[in-house]
Amino acid sequence: MTSETTQEQGMGTSITRVGFVGLGAMGAGIARRIMDAGHELVVWNRTRSKADDLLAAGATWADSPREVAEQCELVFTMLTNTAAIEGAARGDDGLLAGLGEGKIWSDLSTIAPDASVALSEEVAATGARYLDTPVSGSPATLAAGQMSVMVGGERAAYLRVEEVLHAIGPKVTYIGPNGHAILTKVAINLSLVVSVTAFAEAVTLVEKAGVDRAAVVDAALKSVIASPVIGYRAPLLVDDDNVFADVELQQKDLVLAQDLGRRLGAMVPTCSAASEMLSAARSSDLSDRDFLVSVADVYRKAAGIR
Repeated sequence: MTSETTQEQGMGTSITRVGFVGLGAMGAGIARRIMDAGHELVVWNRTRSKADDLLAAGATWADSPREVAEQCELVFTMLTNTAAIEGAARGDDGLLAGLGEGKIWSDLSTIAPDASVALSEEVAATGARYLDTPVSGSPATLAAGQMSVMVGGERAAYLRVEEVLHAIGPKVTYIGPNGHAILTKVAINLSLVVSVTAFAEAVTLVEKAGVDRAAVVDAALKSVIASPVIGYRAPLLVDDDNVFADVELQQKDLVLAQDLGRRLGAMVPTCSAASEMLSAARSSDLSDRDFLVSVADVYRKAAGIR
């Protein structure tokens, strides 16, 4: 066993008190899994009522992100976008003001990769460590215990929080340095949106030819294209009873990929085409539904299907 391995294993001290900032549908579900794994939980959310169920289950309320960071060894954030994360980080009541030596901030959000790396440097200046830990899945995936987590940052910090990450989901992958996990998440979401948009296009095409939509969806779910995301989203084209991510939230990930492509000089043509479809879907009467339903609505109207 090398001295490096010994040092890394030594960082794996048990974490008992965990903070959580951002209690939307996904954040609240993740926070509950962390509590159920036996960790004390301190929470903050802009709208306090979203914490009611967790508080009733034994979580502690903090009056600001700073208080969460001051009270906990490990803090998770799960917020909508880069601006929301930066808002929670900075200012007198922000996370950065409450971080210090030995603490770890693990961001589960999908934000701009360059902003994530910049935050890691600011966190390091406080003596704490920052991990970009974006998740892949939906509330349904989370409830089924199948959420996956990607990790970017110092390996020693990752090893220290690995047990807690496994409380979120069983599939945890260490990717590399800060920023590499969020870059990987951008790539995964690019693939996800393109494949789901293509599915909406394909179903509409044969529906226009007279094939029953429900029969197409049923056949697809029994075919080689039945990936996990098609598995839980395709039924929405028959029974629109859930929203996993709307157009606005999902297009954010494509914009991140397009920005990255421009900066690197790399082509992302299918990403751009899918983003155009999501732009059109913003005008759909169903824009508040799951993005698959919204995009399918645009295709169907363009095809003259009523």
